[in-house]
Amino acid sequence: MKIKAIFLRQSSLFLFFFLIGFSTFGQNSVIISGQDPNRRVITTAVPFLNFAPDSRHSGMGDVGVATSPDANSAHWNSGKLAFIKDDLGFSLSYSPWLGKLVNDMSLSYLTGFKRIDENSAFGFDLRYFNMGDIQLTDGRGNDVGEFNPRDISIGGTYSRKLSQNFGLGISARFIYSNLSGNISSSGGNEARAGIGVGADIGLYYQKPTLIGSKEGTWAWGLSITNIGPKITYNSAEDLDYIPTNFRIGTSYGIFLNPNNKITFSLDFNKLMVPTPPVYATNDDGTLATDENGDLIIEAGKDPNRPLISGMFGSFSDAPGGFEEEMQEFSISFGAEYVYAEKFAFRTGYFYENPSKGGRRYFTVGLGLDINRIGIDFSYLVPQIQNHPLAETLRFTLLYTISNN
Repeated sequence: MKIKAIFLRQSSLFLFFFLIGFSTFGQNSVIISGQDPNRRVITTAVPFLNFAPDSRHSGMGDVGVATSPDANSAHWNSGKLAFIKDDLGFSLSYSPWLGKLVNDMSLSYLTGFKRIDENSAFGFDLRYFNMGDIQLTDGRGNDVGEFNPRDISIGGTYSRKLSQNFGLGISARFIYSNLSGNISSSGGNEARAGIGVGADIGLYYQKPTLIGSKEGTWAWGLSITNIGPKITYNSAEDLDYIPTNFRIGTSYGIFLNPNNKITFSLDFNKLMVPTPPVYATNDDGTLATDENGDLIIEAGKDPNRPLISGMFGSFSDAPGGFEEEMQEFSISFGAEYVYAEKFAFRTGYFYENPSKGGRRYFTVGLGLDINRIGIDFSYLVPQIQNHPLAETLRFTLLYTISNN
């Protein structure tokens, strides 16, 4: 007897992934000729890899590629880790997910680093996305138990200074995504966990500056994360992209006086995943095919491309041309005020074009450092009322050991 999984929170999960521009199961959305041309959301598997995991950066509007290095640098830009001042550190972050809709989804992130010498450092990270319990029933609706879908990734990072001001970092990670256990679909396909790998590369540059009598630091960063092959949840013919992401940004921090520092940061993000094309239709509304049985693309490019072609071709494959390509960049802006390296206040704003998901929210955050133990908190305020991401909280606990 085939068993199917019924999500008690199906509508909530669908709304969530729809609004944030990702889909857990799907590859790229099929856009049919005549449908709304102003909404072409890029979708991927394992979107949790791109969720902002820690409180400091999420409190600054999800910036992080060029901010000062810390224990969470592996997620934002592995090139920063070589510039970290402490000898050893750990960070644990936790966020209840979709708290307004469900009470048992969460994102956890454990990371750490160790300086090897003055020019290099090593880091690790473990990410766990718990989607809560679901009720399983058979084909007749009989209760057959519960299942807990979950995503996990574990990785390592090596970062090295190439000069006094410039650093390079690389990361590699293993990805495990179990969304349905070993449950067969009604169509007879055997479900299985998705298993994959990903790699990151990051560049980071920082330079001391002097404006008048005020000392400061200017930095820029660039990273490409989650570079890896597609994964599948059933067969080798049904493959999904992972969320390869391009991030570039800059940051400037200035000391107002010895105890007061303020930093401004700006990031631009783009998924390096093919944009869904527009497919032609027949007069009866069905998808049109050519003599080989392949779907006819009316605008855009075939999304089923090799890894490198799909990544770099994503900058020029949007059906709407250059204008749509620019819409695929999300923008993050954040500010951080630090007093005596003990107390921090943060705020920021995140913007995503409505045609690409439409996430728009303000963030605030607080940080406190007590004897090398840091406690951070962030809070998300969406512009849209009753948004699934409303009241998203993140908590981070840090511990560092100085080399002094």
